[in-house]
Amino acid sequence: MSGALRIRVRGQVQGVGFRPFVWQLAHRLNIRGEVLNDPEGVLIHAQGARIADFVAAITAEAPPLARVDAVETTPFTFDTPPTGFEIAASQGTGAETRVTPDAATCPDCLADIRGDDPRRRGYAFTNCTHCGPRFTILKGLPYDRARTTMAGFEMCPDCAAEYADPGDRRFHAQPVACALCGPHLGFEDANGAHPDAIAAAARALLDGAILAVKGLGGFHLCCDATNAQAIDRLRRRKYRPSKPLALMGRWQEIDRHARPDTEERAALASAAAPIVLLAKGDPLPEALAPSQNHLGWMLPYTPLHHLLLDAVARPLVMTSGNLSGEPQVIGNAEARDKLGGIADAILDHDRDIARRLDDSVMRLTPEGPMILRRARGMVPDTLPLPDGFGDAPQVVAYGGQMKGALCLIKNGQALLGHHLGELDEALSWDAFCQADRDYAELFDHTPEVIAVDLHPGYRPTQHGWARAEALGLPCEEVQHHHAHLASCLAENGWPLDGGKVAGIILDGTGLGSDGTVWGGELLLGDYQGFERRAWLKPAPLIGGDMASREPWRNALARLDQAGLSDWADQLFGDKPLEIARMAASKGLNAPQSSSAGRLFDAVAACLGVCADRQSYEGEAAMRLETMAAGYLQTHSPAHGFGFYDVSDEIDPYPMFMQMSRALAAGESVAHCAALFHIGLARVFARKIYGLYKNLEAEAVVLSGGCFQNALLLRLVLEQVDIGQLPVLTHRTTPANDGGLALGQAVIAAARHPVRR
Repeated sequence: MSGALRIRVRGQVQGVGFRPFVWQLAHRLNIRGEVLNDPEGVLIHAQGARIADFVAAITAEAPPLARVDAVETTPFTFDTPPTGFEIAASQGTGAETRVTPDAATCPDCLADIRGDDPRRRGYAFTNCTHCGPRFTILKGLPYDRARTTMAGFEMCPDCAAEYADPGDRRFHAQPVACALCGPHLGFEDANGAHPDAIAAAARALLDGAILAVKGLGGFHLCCDATNAQAIDRLRRRKYRPSKPLALMGRWQEIDRHARPDTEERAALASAAAPIVLLAKGDPLPEALAPSQNHLGWMLPYTPLHHLLLDAVARPLVMTSGNLSGEPQVIGNAEARDKLGGIADAILDHDRDIARRLDDSVMRLTPEGPMILRRARGMVPDTLPLPDGFGDAPQVVAYGGQMKGALCLIKNGQALLGHHLGELDEALSWDAFCQADRDYAELFDHTPEVIAVDLHPGYRPTQHGWARAEALGLPCEEVQHHHAHLASCLAENGWPLDGGKVAGIILDGTGLGSDGTVWGGELLLGDYQGFERRAWLKPAPLIGGDMASREPWRNALARLDQAGLSDWADQLFGDKPLEIARMAASKGLNAPQSSSAGRLFDAVAACLGVCADRQSYEGEAAMRLETMAAGYLQTHSPAHGFGFYDVSDEIDPYPMFMQMSRALAAGESVAHCAALFHIGLARVFARKIYGLYKNLEAEAVVLSGGCFQNALLLRLVLEQVDIGQLPVLTHRTTPANDGGLALGQAVIAAARHPVRR
């Protein structure tokens, strides 16, 4: 291969230093030609004796933030033989290539802010093509400075020279800036502004103050994580009594107060810089994460964070800067208005945030990575669609009501959007509508099909139907748990014609195709459809949505079903049991539900855990998992609590009977929590075995929010590992409703297989 080639590079290859990388590679290998950006990615015209080495190195040596999906070569003829290699002007318009996620500060830029160059020493907005803001400052495509929130900062001659030099790592880094020409920090407390913002902020934190700190995708509320009084004030002011608080620390703080293993360290240090759940080390105040054995840690991911952590030299709370139930604050004036009653001071800057992005959250388990929240650093990355979806139309899917996220399909890729929160909140809904417009514009997306959840009361469902009617498009309704199954299939690259799979789908609630509320399901299906083969015996959700907030309601329903009403009277005698039982018997605001999430709540309430009320979603289940996992570290029970499963309906009544006897015999709450986990895992695994034995399933899928319980996931995997069927789990998308839109999108694409 020595003739001229036209080389098309597809993937995440713009805004990551790809053209200067190619330029440097060409000079090293004596290749002549040009490289440029266009709407499809990077285009190269090249010739030279070492052209084969050049093509191979494009993938093998790509820049840190690049992701090369394909390198396509075809013969090419130059009009005039080139004598050198140059970076040519970009061509075309549109959005066929991807936008790069925001990236944590790279080692070179970290060295710059700690170095001797006065332009960047201590400068909180230092970045290069290998790091820094991308998606959070982007206003439009193509990605250049004029279409970012850096447009108002004119480069000084030194920055302009770096920007124009292909040999410099800041070549065409759109946010490039220095202390002479770029954004600046500000610090303000009750005494007014302070000239040295970092020093003033550090003093305030060490004195016990609560700060509002402007990050990449929004404000955080920050305090000293070693100061129990400051943590207590933050919780009281934010009305967040017990939900775990995220922490930020340097390696020295993390290594002291946590026990990261090799994989956890790699996740923390990745360009995405997510919050990673880590086992506790040397103690910090219990109020950071009451009754939990893990803390959520992240490394500083901007120069501002590095400078602040260096100044305080201790771990900091970095929790979302918002009022309870509202989205994260992103504007300076908004922060003063909304966070002024919580924060004692504000550390901000004059670079605007184009879009709100929470911190991503993940957990590393022996079974692999687990994405709990997909946001900053992970979006807007895309997933390749599985085989068979090559002709899929452009689809937009709107997800569910909880953990809102939307998904776009275009050109064989699926873009699962960022976490948008609970969409019954007005401001969160406004953020969802903005994201819908935003993604469509940024990715030049024109939907041909719209997909929504089956539930007509969900706001995204109503929005999808309204948009479909306005545009004259088909709107596909997708059953909630079928979408969970399909999202796991798509993430794992399961082909369109790969055959049916057995899916254990365990979550809170979702409207079933029979009009009842599902949540503990065994499905047999594929992208096109499904059958419901087994389910938890339904129980009334007494009080409707109140049942998800007050676990005693679920316990009452299950104990009455099990013939244990006397025990319910003993446990919950201070509750309005007569009214609740009447509502259940008459079906008054008490819909029947097979929810596994509500079963967790019922068990927790019987064990005295969060019986009266949960202060955040999943609190009872998380505490059960913590207790059960701790018990199983030192005990190996031969059996779990039993379930009755001779029919399609899985009845937990034996489990409650056995649990009541165990408690009466003096067994610990942790013992009962462990046996419940084991019993639940085993009963669903038995149902899977029946489908395998009858040759009905080609694989097993585990999905739904309950599978973010690492212990339950491990126990189910141990039970379904029968050596024959592949077991598919979530590793790069959330198992909870944050991944729902991906499943909706591929199901809609399967129903409309030919591009219009």
